[in-house]
Formats: sequence, C-alpha cells, structure tokens
Amino acid sequence: MTDTVAQGTAVAKAAPDTMAWDSGLRRLMMIYLPLGCFVLILLFPFYWMAVTSFKPNAELMNYRDHNPFWISSPTLAHIKHLLFNTAYPHWLKTTMLVAIGSTTLSLIASTLAAYAIERLRFRGSPYVGLGIYLAYLVPPSILFIPLATVVVQFGLFDSPLALILVYPTFLVPFCTWLLIGYFKSIPYELEECALVDGATRLQILRRITLPLAVPGLISAGIFSFTLSWNEFIYALAFIQSGANKTVPVAILTELVTGDVYQWGALMAGSLLGSLPVAIFYSLFVDYYVSSLTGAVKE
Repeated sequence: MTDTVAQGTAVAKAAPDTMAWDSGLRRLMMIYLPLGCFVLILLFPFYWMAVTSFKPNAELMNYRDHNPFWISSPTLAHIKHLLFNTAYPHWLKTTMLVAIGSTTLSLIASTLAAYAIERLRFRGSPYVGLGIYLAYLVPPSILFIPLATVVVQFGLFDSPLALILVYPTFLVPFCTWLLIGYFKSIPYELEECALVDGATRLQILRRITLPLAVPGLISAGIFSFTLSWNEFIYALAFIQSGANKTVPVAILTELVTGDVYQWGALMAGSLLGSLPVAIFYSLFVDYYVSSLTGAVKE
C-alpha cells in the first residue's frame, strides 16, 4: 500500500514537469521561433545596410579575406562623402517638404470627402465612396503619362510642387476609404444633438467628429507620409534636375555612375533616408494606441 502511494506521488510529481516541458516546447515552436524568423527577415536588410555603410571599400570588395556580415575596421568615409560631397541634405529636405505637403493636402481633402460621403447621407453616397476607392487600384505606371502632360501644361515640371499636387491622386482615395470607416463608428446621435443646439456642419466636424476620429487621422497620416516618402515613379518622371530629386530617386540615379555602384554611399543614403520615417512612427504610434485605448475606455 505504501509502495503504491509512493509510486502515485512520483507520477504526480513527474506529470507537471512533463506538462511544463510540453508547454515550453509548444511556446517555442508556436511563438518564439516564428517571431524570431519574422524579426530576422524584417531587420536583416537594415542590418545589411548598416554594415555596408560603415565598411571600408577594401572590405566591401574582398569577401575572401573579410567576413561579409561583420565589420573589421569601421569607417565614416561613406557617410562623410554622402553628406559633404553630394546634395544629399538637399534631397532629404526636398523629400521632407514633398511628404509633409502632400500628406497635409491629402488629409484635408480625404477628411472632407469622407465626412460628406458618410455623414451627409446624400443619394448614391455608397457608390461614390466605392468609386473613390477603386481609383486607388489604378496602377501609377498607367497614370504617370497623362499626369506628365498635365504637369507640363501647368508649368510645374521639374518642381517639387508637382509632386505635392500629384501625390494626393493616390493618397486621397485610400485615406478617404479609411476615414469613412472611422466616421461610421461615431454615433450619429451626437451630431443630431449638435444640430438641434444650432451648430453648423463645419462646427460639428471640427468640435465633435474630428476629435473622435483622431486614431483614423493618425493612421491616414502615417500611411500618406510613408507612401509620399517612398514614392519612386512620379518622382522619377516629373523631376529632372539633380537638386530637386527626392531621396529614393537621387540615391539611385546620382550615386551610380555608369557601371560603378558606390555601395557604401548607396547603403548610407538608404539607411539615413529610413530614419525620418522611423522617427515619424515613433512620435505618433504611442498617441495612436492611447487614442484607441481611450476610446475603448469611454
């Protein structure tokens, strides 16, 4: 009897260990391993850009004697060449101007369009919203030819203003569709009460709808800024002079001479060009999450 009780106790003690081992293995296979693969695939390009940016040319061109994934003798020569021997600071300033300008115009236009489609309830408003979203699905490679004709006729060719006015053609449709969904989640009774109190539509939009749609506005702003910063086709077609080029186009066209690729400067330009987008995300993501949680609490 005593031996039976002892064996039962031993089995009871062994069972939690086995279950813990099984749960730990399952957690490793289901969570940590996929997450590790995802982080590795996602961050490896940035790691490769950083390694290439600080490698001297002797290491870049000789993989037999040097490890391609590590730096033996770090150098700042590529970054120094990029900042002081090229127009990269001006390219960065132009890209920032274009991204901020096009994002501002897109948010204003998409906010008014989304509010009119969703809250004014006119006949055929759902089809108008669908038509605006379908315009986003048209490839830019088809639109840049007729848009180039319009840009030339208005005398905006080779000007950053051309990009500021052209980028909303693909930013406004998606932002409008996104904001329609956010405006739809706001109770319409709030606006009815404001209308009874004598508020105008613009006052309702400014004081009631927009404060409640802050998460949607931030999402649309992040989307617009990122696409404006990374856009390539329109910037390549509408800008000719090297001084007015944006970063994605300039680092490819100005840092490649014939068949000679300045890999260190190219990767340094790509790495520095991705920093403003990362900073933009870090500034607004916390506010975006807090706005969502605040809305849930309320």
